[in-house]
Amino acid sequence: MDVRGIIKSQIVNALKDSQFPINTPEVLINAFPNGAETTCEAGDLKIKAGDAGKLLTVNDFPFETAENVGEIIVSRAGL
Repeated sequence: MDVRGIIKSQIVNALKDSQFPINTPEVLINAFPNGAETTCEAGDLKIKAGDAGKLLTVNDFPFETAENVGEIIVSRAGL
């Protein structure tokens, strides 16, 4: 699996038990197991949920699935 797939998979897995839809950035950050400090890693790349959240806009909400969250974050991160 490539870096994009690994990071996306980790995001989806971290949010697998979350209640959807997620309507706000605050709720999304709190949905991660360690909040903003939740870290996804692939090789030398590390992305914290708090940093990934900066890639989102209010227009991205609500999120309906963890898959949707993962796809938007990896796309906006240029992965």
